Amino acid sequence: MSSKKRSRREAITSLVQEQGAVTVGSLAERFDVSMQTIRRDVDALCEGDMLHRVHGRIELSEQFLNTPFDQRAGTNLLGKRAIGQAAAALIPDGSTVFISIGSTPLSVAQALRGHKGLTIITNNLSAAMALSEEVSNRIILPGGELRLPDRDILGNEVLDFFGRFRAGFAVFGAAGVASDGGLLEFHTNEVRATQKIRANAQKSILVVDWSKFGRQAPALGDNIADIDTIIIDRRPGETFAPLLDKVNDRLLVAEGEAT
Repeated sequence: MSSKKRSRREAITSLVQEQGAVTVGSLAERFDVSMQTIRRDVDALCEGDMLHRVHGRIELSEQFLNTPFDQRAGTNLLGKRAIGQAAAALIPDGSTVFISIGSTPLSVAQALRGHKGLTIITNNLSAAMALSEEVSNRIILPGGELRLPDRDILGNEVLDFFGRFRAGFAVFGAAGVASDGGLLEFHTNEVRATQKIRANAQKSILVVDWSKFGRQAPALGDNIADIDTIIIDRRPGETFAPLLDKVNDRLLVAEGEAT
């Protein structure tokens, strides 16, 4: 396969990951190639499990689609509350904290409500609102378009925004954790935002509930082995025991800490 064809197919995959679905006609126009060429690309890409073709467009397969934010936020409430309390216990008053998008980082924000004098730098509007009742806090948000229904902001502007700050802590989640420890997201811009806050924080805190282990998502980010602290509500199945054994000195199991 030529490098040009490979690059085009990688770009098509990224577009579908970002948007969920893209029409064949728009792809031909975007890459300035014939419909026949794009159809060959689409046919090749749909041979795997991630993408499939439906009525003139290419889509992410159902198992790779994310669930709505409010639905995610309403699942495993006790586990996420325990994770949030464990993470909040590591963050002293007066800290500067990056908080990423996602329902489990939101649980950390909710657990931080009793803290004072925090500087919160986040693209997660729900997390910002959770911490806005404490008037000693300083909350910094990026500009841009609010993504609904998730109530967060993503894009290149967010990367520039995060690049202008340094923090003591970066709190973030993941859509899934692969068996080799790879942290998975549904969109590459989510991966880039997480990597930016990790790079600009003194300590990284990954917060994931047990259901994320083995969950599929298309965009690959960093590895769990590179994180300073990993907080889970309870251990997943035996398949992931070897992985967690490798990070045991940085692993907090929050089960039982919820009240």
